[in-house]
Amino acid sequence: MYSAAAAAVSPPRRDFISVTLSAERAGGTGGYNNSKAWRRRSCWRKWKQLSRLQRSVILFLFAFLAVCGVLSYTSLGEPWKSLTIKSPDDQRTESAIPGLKLANPAVLPAPQKADANLGDYPELSPQKPPKLPHIRRGPSNLQIKPPRRDVRLKTRHGTSRAVEQPVQPDKEEKTEKSVISWRGAVIEPDQSTEPPSSKIKEPEKPSSVEAEDQKEPVPINERQMAVIEAFRHAWKGYRDFAWGHDELKPLSKSYSEWFGLGLTLIDALDTMWILGLKEEFEEARKWVATDLAFDKNVDVNLFESTIRILGGLLSTYHLSGDSLFLEKAKDIGNRLMPAFKTPSKIPYSDVNIGRGTAHPPRWTSDSTVAEVTSIQLEFRELSRLTGDEKFQKAVDEVMKHVHTLSGKNDGLVPMFINTNSGQFTHLGVYTLGARADSYYEYLLKQWIQGGKKENELLEDYMRAIEGVKKHLLQRSQPKQLTFVGELAHGHFSAKMDHLVCFLPGTLALGAHNGLTADHMKLAEALIETCYQMYAQVETGLSPEIVHFNLHAQKGHKDVEIKPADRHNLLRPETVESLFYMYRFTGDKKYQDWGWEILQNFNKYTRVPTGGYTSINNVQNPSNPEPRDKMESFFLGETLKYMFLLFSDDIDLINLDKYVFNTEAHPLPIWAPA
Repeated sequence: MYSAAAAAVSPPRRDFISVTLSAERAGGTGGYNNSKAWRRRSCWRKWKQLSRLQRSVILFLFAFLAVCGVLSYTSLGEPWKSLTIKSPDDQRTESAIPGLKLANPAVLPAPQKADANLGDYPELSPQKPPKLPHIRRGPSNLQIKPPRRDVRLKTRHGTSRAVEQPVQPDKEEKTEKSVISWRGAVIEPDQSTEPPSSKIKEPEKPSSVEAEDQKEPVPINERQMAVIEAFRHAWKGYRDFAWGHDELKPLSKSYSEWFGLGLTLIDALDTMWILGLKEEFEEARKWVATDLAFDKNVDVNLFESTIRILGGLLSTYHLSGDSLFLEKAKDIGNRLMPAFKTPSKIPYSDVNIGRGTAHPPRWTSDSTVAEVTSIQLEFRELSRLTGDEKFQKAVDEVMKHVHTLSGKNDGLVPMFINTNSGQFTHLGVYTLGARADSYYEYLLKQWIQGGKKENELLEDYMRAIEGVKKHLLQRSQPKQLTFVGELAHGHFSAKMDHLVCFLPGTLALGAHNGLTADHMKLAEALIETCYQMYAQVETGLSPEIVHFNLHAQKGHKDVEIKPADRHNLLRPETVESLFYMYRFTGDKKYQDWGWEILQNFNKYTRVPTGGYTSINNVQNPSNPEPRDKMESFFLGETLKYMFLLFSDDIDLINLDKYVFNTEAHPLPIWAPA
């Protein structure tokens, strides 16, 4: 309740306010005159009327806006300046200056340069720009997510090829990348990729695709046309006499079965796609859709069925975008998983894909090291596509286990491993030939597939190559050819399998991906040796195994062939390495060497009624003794690598975007989602 004194005081306060406002509006001597001095006094009075908290908030906002303005100016000023003012010199050197933004950045990140200069590996060789014309043709570039089948681009072969929208460059990462150092060489992870995850989040789904920018296609040359003709001749024999069966017997015009799963047909699917053979591909696809069934009571070899069937289906899915092939890949992948149910997690060699059981060979409980360590590319990719981590987990456990094992010799591994104990057996024997070869190949290729971040794989690969140089390299007489022999309990053997001729290509691939330059030098020496394994033989075709002369003898060549080793199985390894060497160097001699080999295949192994046959005697041109068998890898690997070798289009299976499995089926190098 108000007091009388308070009631008496209040009215004058209200009158004072009213009179003051009225006087100002009336325009009296103390009224509003719009002068600067009056406005300053008015604003100051209003500022003083604010509370301390309100004034603090306003001051903070002004300060915040000022800071934002400064930061915006510094970050945007340089790009605006570079867009408006750019000299010709700036344009030429822009990509070479660290930190400078390109107006049209490349799809792939710039290769990393090493700053170390120590030890046996003084530096990393950055990727050199290819000398070949950079023109697109053939199959699409790397498809991180395969396209839908209904989005196609017609090529000049008449084959509908799925084509992908170019990958957009990702924003620069601010976090530091992990590095691995190997004797002074510093290898940085690929900026464009992410490591494989043990936990797959979502299955990969086909994505819509727009046609690539139209560019002048690289014409198919005469040598490539010769490969296409050879493939069609081989395919005619298979189609006429062995359709739907594993392998053709061209002389008897019949077939042989191994697994009863159409191995030759599946192995050749992506070859037909790459060669542009539309009609043949569509006919084979129909067989896969209607006749290929894996619910059979049949034992299959885990390794062979993985690299040929699973690898072939995954590769064809990526090239064509047809989900049929992915569904078939998932089916066979699941049916192969019982092989990993062993005490050591080292898989058995054989699986019954109908019953879901697995077992080792009848004569031993061992598996070969190459077989259990050369299924990883395929199972890892199956996990990435399906979102099911079990496939990758199973094969990654094998590699991690082998990484920790004793019994190695400077990175070289024995040929056998026990599925019960998980330990190496038959210790003391080291080779890069049969039963061990693709272990070394897959160390490097898994590292590349996963984005160059799985350091254990790279460590094992680099150490193994050092072991090869220390223990297995020798020079022959009289031509001083560098070759890879074998070591058995400390004794060196000058024996070299044709299978070892995968090594020059693998070494070149590693050098292309930033490993030490002396790997390329060794690759150049070894590919010369592999070529001489053909050139010094009477038919111009290499035997399965050669022995090199370590001491000069009158009338003797570098290469000696024993009667039991003089057969030729139409193998791809030398042609494979010739492809890598030409792709990375541009040296035409590698194409010429491959052309010689193709001509000799046509001369001594071609069957007039269709198909090619392996032969028993490469030393007898008048009677090479045909064996009446065409291996599936002749279509899946040999002719595919021939076609790629003769091509001058580096985007025809770009090696910065695809990695080949050991059966020549290209799988994508992983990139960020």
